[in-house]
Amino acid sequence: MDAANATSRARSKDGTTIAYSRVGSGPPVIVVDGALCYRKFGMAAQFAAALAPRFTVITCDRRGRGESGDTAPWSVEREVDDLAALIAAAGGSAALFGCSSGAALALEAANRGLPITRLALYEPPFIVDDARPPVAADFIPGIEAVVAAGRRGEAVARFMKLVGMPGFLVAVMPLLPGWSKLKAVAHTLPYDLKIVAQEQRGLPIAAGRYAGVKVATLAIRGGKSPAWMQHGVAAVANAVAGAELVTLPGQTHLVKVAAIVPLLTRFLGGGS
Repeated sequence: MDAANATSRARSKDGTTIAYSRVGSGPPVIVVDGALCYRKFGMAAQFAAALAPRFTVITCDRRGRGESGDTAPWSVEREVDDLAALIAAAGGSAALFGCSSGAALALEAANRGLPITRLALYEPPFIVDDARPPVAADFIPGIEAVVAAGRRGEAVARFMKLVGMPGFLVAVMPLLPGWSKLKAVAHTLPYDLKIVAQEQRGLPIAAGRYAGVKVATLAIRGGKSPAWMQHGVAAVANAVAGAELVTLPGQTHLVKVAAIVPLLTRFLGGGS
């Protein structure tokens, strides 16, 4: 087993190298990050440390981030292949815990039949009704254009406004620690936006959309998250046969590790 924080590498179907770390012991769990996050930026390391006493936890740099490659052209199929490579490295099967757009990616991986033992999803950002406006059709092309023009900071700012960050906070973000890391992965924003695009149109999830998910699934939402996001998580639970829906009181989209880990431990460990 790898030492904590050591970097290993898996090779995806298209040859892309995916960097990952492994810590702990027990059944394997792969943490699937959302937009702009990777092993050295975001909450994956905190989740890994909290789950390590019961599980072998794998955290990764999704393609285009950190130490991973980024073979063009991007597609959701290739990101699913990346998860397949990580599952193979974990021993041939693993549970997945996905956050935000990472939850949507994990859900898609399960829908395509990867050997996933259990699936825990925290707030895939699906817009399934009129609780908020859908994402505009020209938003992704706009992000791609500013990234291509080298205006990575603008791409990050546009994304933060989209997800509801107040304007004054967006304005001061360039002064905060971590701004350079956000800009470094800004070119991957279109990847995450495309993963969730089908489910951000303000329409109900299509019948049968996730009929391929045959694994025990836990859909989790924060009790203080916006109504549109809570509705989206409930829609996922309804769309996946046998899925369990849980609301964590007092939590937002930026869930606290201490609030969710007991639930994850129970579910991923096979408890009822």
